Amino acid sequence: MAGKKIDGMLLKEMFASGAALLTNNRDSVDALNVFPVPDGDTGTNMSQTITSAIKEINAKPYSSVADVANAAARGALKGARGNSGVILSQILRGFAKAMVGHEEIDGPLLAAALRSGANTAYKAVMKPKEGTILTVIRVIAEEAEEARDKHGDVAELFKLVLAVGDAILKRTPEMLPVLKQAGVVDSGGMGLMVIFRGMYAALTGEPVDAVAEVRPDGVPMPGEFVDDHDAIEEIKFGYCTEFIVTHPRPDMTNADVVRLRRRLERMGDCVLVISDMNVVKVHVHTNEPGKALQYALELGELDAIKIDNMMEERREREAKLAEEAAAKAAEQKEYGIVAVALGEGLTEIFKNLNVDQIVDGGQTMNPSIQDLARAADATNAKNVIILPNNTNIILAAQQATELTQRHVIVLPTKSVPMGISAALAFDPAVSPEENETAMKEAAEAVHTASITYAVRDTNYDGQEIHEGDIMGMIDNKLSVLGNDISRVCMDVTEKMVSEEASLITVYYGADTDAADAQALRDSLAEKYADCDVELQMGGQPLYYYLIAVE
Repeated sequence: MAGKKIDGMLLKEMFASGAALLTNNRDSVDALNVFPVPDGDTGTNMSQTITSAIKEINAKPYSSVADVANAAARGALKGARGNSGVILSQILRGFAKAMVGHEEIDGPLLAAALRSGANTAYKAVMKPKEGTILTVIRVIAEEAEEARDKHGDVAELFKLVLAVGDAILKRTPEMLPVLKQAGVVDSGGMGLMVIFRGMYAALTGEPVDAVAEVRPDGVPMPGEFVDDHDAIEEIKFGYCTEFIVTHPRPDMTNADVVRLRRRLERMGDCVLVISDMNVVKVHVHTNEPGKALQYALELGELDAIKIDNMMEERREREAKLAEEAAAKAAEQKEYGIVAVALGEGLTEIFKNLNVDQIVDGGQTMNPSIQDLARAADATNAKNVIILPNNTNIILAAQQATELTQRHVIVLPTKSVPMGISAALAFDPAVSPEENETAMKEAAEAVHTASITYAVRDTNYDGQEIHEGDIMGMIDNKLSVLGNDISRVCMDVTEKMVSEEASLITVYYGADTDAADAQALRDSLAEKYADCDVELQMGGQPLYYYLIAVE
């Protein structure tokens, strides 16, 4: 059992354990997605978010809980994907706020940190909805505050956190009818509890399998190490040292590997030591590469040794970046537009509308906050308009404003057709405020249907859904259920077309035959003779069609 307090090293191990457990279970969390669409992604988004936090934590040998928590929050913010990932990043951000100035965590501080995490997450969401991850973290925080003085051992308080969290998670279907109908608990809340369970395992000395050396997805292995040089800082440790320990001693244990890692952390930063007990892969920034090799020789033979002088690389990067900055400053423009889209045809459409940066993503793959911020910076414009084009990306786009110095306007476009309509309304001759108003009005004038298939049996909004059913969703709400793709398309279009409608645009996906798409277009043109009906190759994955009516 752990002691009464958590120090920086233990907190680091707890975060790593929580991340590893979520990574191992992300498919199970994805499967809790209420909509039985083929791209439920809560577990994946949260896993990628917490993995980004771990990467930041591992970058330097942080010693205090304040430094570790701050690094976790910073990394999570950079890598946050989707609404669930952004909310998780805000929980970690609030947690870090409570840690400022502290070396260790006791019961009262843990309770305060959970409360701060809950408050920060609620503030980040414009319309908080109960029965979600927000409810789970709020109730946990409330119960932890009430019990903080009753548990002298922080592990006992954390045990209460798990019990309370599990209990409120089971109640989420009572708060959200859609969860009850689907027969699932909230996926975001489940993801959070998986992280907490992994953290508790490390706290009590019972880590999940292989947690000490698990590599979360996204952390580079030796031979594919990539150091983040986006910002040039003073280099404290000048030599990037990589090598592999092969043919380890027959009596080498996991404790020997852990000892090597801790010795390296005392003499450098950006330490990564990964072992499957047959080979040990090492990466470290240090001023004593010879000593690092000497320590490793105690475990076995060395191979693939690579030592780079980062100080020389830094000088070269400084010169190059200064040159690039001068060139960019000279050519900075007034406006830039960033759009999120996935599919060859949709990407080409946005390019033809003079969108500066197109970020791969959509319902199938959510870009991170850092992806969006980098795209905004890459426009080299004073004012940047971001078109998220998906409800699960809007919150990440709003948080991206914190990672860029540009004046960013996030238009809440919930679909690609809305984004296309907004881009068409852009006028470089008017003010940012006028553009925001005009583009938002244009986007809101569009109704969008998306047609895909169900991946499992469930019950949603009073309708029984069976695996393989064709689902037609209008403005992200299930509207039509059937067995024939074309019939569902015709039915959803009928629901969207009004007397004022003048244009119907059909975007067909990567899995749709062009001849079938043309036949659908002709049927729509015959039925709605007063409307122009256009057909575009969207190339979007998993969705047979996107249909826009305006």
